[in-house]
Amino acid sequence: MLLLLHRAVVPRVRQACSLRSTPSRLCIQACSTNDSLQPQHFSLNFSGDNSGTKGWRIMGTLLGLGAVLAYHDHRCRAAQKSTPTYTKEEVSSHTTPETGIWVTLGSEVFDVTEFVGLHPGGPSKLMLAAGGPLEPFWALYAIHNQSHVRELLAQYKIGELNPENKVISTWDASDPYADDPVRHPALKVNSQHPFNAEPPPELLTENYITPNPIFFTRNHLPVPNLDPDTYRLHVVGGPGGQSLSLSLEDLYKFPKHEITVTLQCAGNRRSEMTQVKKVKGLEWRTGAISTARWGGARLCDVLAQAGHHLCETEAHVCFEGLDSDPTGTTYGASIPLARAMDPEAEVLLAYEMNGQPLPRDHGFPVRVVVPGVVGARHVKWLGRVSVEPEESFSHWQQRDYKGFSPSVDWDTVDFDSAPSIQELPVQSAITEPQDGETIESGEVTIKGYAWSGGGRAVIRVDVSLDGGLTWQAAELNGEEQRPRKAWAWRLWQMQAPVPAGQKELNIVCKAVDDSYNVQPDTVAPIWNLRGVLSNAWHRVHVHIAS
Repeated sequence: MLLLLHRAVVPRVRQACSLRSTPSRLCIQACSTNDSLQPQHFSLNFSGDNSGTKGWRIMGTLLGLGAVLAYHDHRCRAAQKSTPTYTKEEVSSHTTPETGIWVTLGSEVFDVTEFVGLHPGGPSKLMLAAGGPLEPFWALYAIHNQSHVRELLAQYKIGELNPENKVISTWDASDPYADDPVRHPALKVNSQHPFNAEPPPELLTENYITPNPIFFTRNHLPVPNLDPDTYRLHVVGGPGGQSLSLSLEDLYKFPKHEITVTLQCAGNRRSEMTQVKKVKGLEWRTGAISTARWGGARLCDVLAQAGHHLCETEAHVCFEGLDSDPTGTTYGASIPLARAMDPEAEVLLAYEMNGQPLPRDHGFPVRVVVPGVVGARHVKWLGRVSVEPEESFSHWQQRDYKGFSPSVDWDTVDFDSAPSIQELPVQSAITEPQDGETIESGEVTIKGYAWSGGGRAVIRVDVSLDGGLTWQAAELNGEEQRPRKAWAWRLWQMQAPVPAGQKELNIVCKAVDDSYNVQPDTVAPIWNLRGVLSNAWHRVHVHIAS
């Protein structure tokens, strides 16, 4: 009898302790693998005169335990069945305090509305994930992957995601963009085809080195999917030299060189020019700029092996990408040979970005990195290099990325009359607080970036809280800049008291480089029909909470 009870009850213990997950904290605790809840093998050794009494006591205990566990098992299963489930569409509709702010992690759904204001990194960063998964953002900051963070999040769980239906392939061989890579959801998309996007300002200056997934993306054509094993870079030989066909392994044999370089699109901050007068181009805000640590072979070493030398006449190094449109037109650009052959200019044929192989969106397997020069010349998916007496005949070298007077319009423009943009002018922008934001009274923290082309170092960033009437110098952060080799930005910040009685602030910043170039104060005098070279004082208007 007792043996039968033992056989009947112990499996219930094991079963109750094998539940993997329930939304009930009671169930989680009671069904844990704590030693005190592990099934025990009872010893039924009866001896002495009281053996019968002991036996009945044990039997009573087993019966009681069995009843408790059976009841608990029923409650756990009932709780498990009643766990709400939600579709991704339902989650994506909860992105505001009014609708509730929901996020997912794995298959779990959380309502974090009450936690947004308590988020240590600030509400705006958590809001980037509103209505979607946390994983892409947690991957950027490893600090989230800790037990106490997950325990905190568990308090806000409201249900589970519905099991995903089998995904039907949407591959369309006729669509040149069908094989584009997956992108990080934080990126602010300016166009899908081709894909162009920038990181949100609150993440842009969170780190000196921009994480690969949120590095701004500027594509002109579909992203090629290249096989690294069959990839070849063709370098046309110089007079008396020999043309090269280099595999990745061949490039690895050249001395590896690493440098930190900021890339900026010529159209960065174009949206501010649009406010003056309409221009043609993507509506970039302040995020068409990012910084990475690049690794690869120096271009001058590769050109030298192909037999190229500096020459007395003007010459240009022309780059052709392996990205192309349906007509076979490829992206191309060029830089002066003098820059390409100068070891001090540190031009790279890069195959690494922040210690990893280049992501597809950023030129895998090889791209050009030209420190101090506009991003348009940093040709991605590099396929061919040649030295020519003239600039690249590519549309993007001859009929784009040039600056003009504000008086020039599309009826009068003559692209042959203006030089191609190479080095960019001094630049700075505010990333925190954001335009239109409401800040607390007391003290305000202001953050941003500053950079200048051609290797010119940023020596000062001036910040004004009153629209430019009075100024304070900000604190510069980041790597120390080398003379004539200041290839990367400086991040800056400033804490300042909010003037008493103020209801709003007009915050302005301007940078100064080591040639004492300074940003112009307004946009109108530098307006141009393509909206490039937008570097006027950056202005942010904020409200002060009463």
